[in-house]
Amino acid sequence: MALAACATHDPVEVDTAGWHKVALPGKKATRYAHVVKDGRRAIRADADASASLWRRKVDIPADQLNDVRWSWWVDGVIPEADLSDADRSDAPARVVFAFDGDRSTLSARTRMMFDLARAVSGEEPPYATLMYVHGHRHPAGTVVHSQRSDRIRKIVVEGDARTVRQWREHRRNLAADFERAFGEPPGRLIGIAIMTDADNTQSKARAWYGPIEVK
Repeated sequence: MALAACATHDPVEVDTAGWHKVALPGKKATRYAHVVKDGRRAIRADADASASLWRRKVDIPADQLNDVRWSWWVDGVIPEADLSDADRSDAPARVVFAFDGDRSTLSARTRMMFDLARAVSGEEPPYATLMYVHGHRHPAGTVVHSQRSDRIRKIVVEGDARTVRQWREHRRNLAADFERAFGEPPGRLIGIAIMTDADNTQSKARAWYGPIEVK
């Protein structure tokens, strides 16, 4: 099973070196594990008042970005969560894409925030981050701007009770979605991650992630 692939790049396998946990400063870590779910190899994510990522760095030129496919199985919604409220912005499932770009175009405030984030985390934040999210308070297709950073946008893929406790397959045009969310074409894709978080609402969430494939 490929967690990420591109026609002109080597497939990124679920158990290949390079995928790793990424802690978030001041946050308890979500647990990620390799499992089999309904006969599928998958990554299980268990959040308990926690937030962290399971990530791999990649390098895919912008002109090679077209469709992205993935699957997830969400155990249930987080009733108190609201993606548009920074204090409640948890989600049981997210597929995250990090992009490079021209940082000279960023505002002074954003560059200052990036400097602070780099000092805290020890690594350079991506120019832009696009997330596909399971969120029950917004209609599918809604673009939610992060209240914490203008360089993070979330697209709600699904989230009502009919979409939980079953495998759900998704296919999106990554380049088109980026342009719709940010109003500009994407740069190089530099990272792919999954994230299940329940830290803001101090609750619990569980999801399984199947293949993520970029073409």
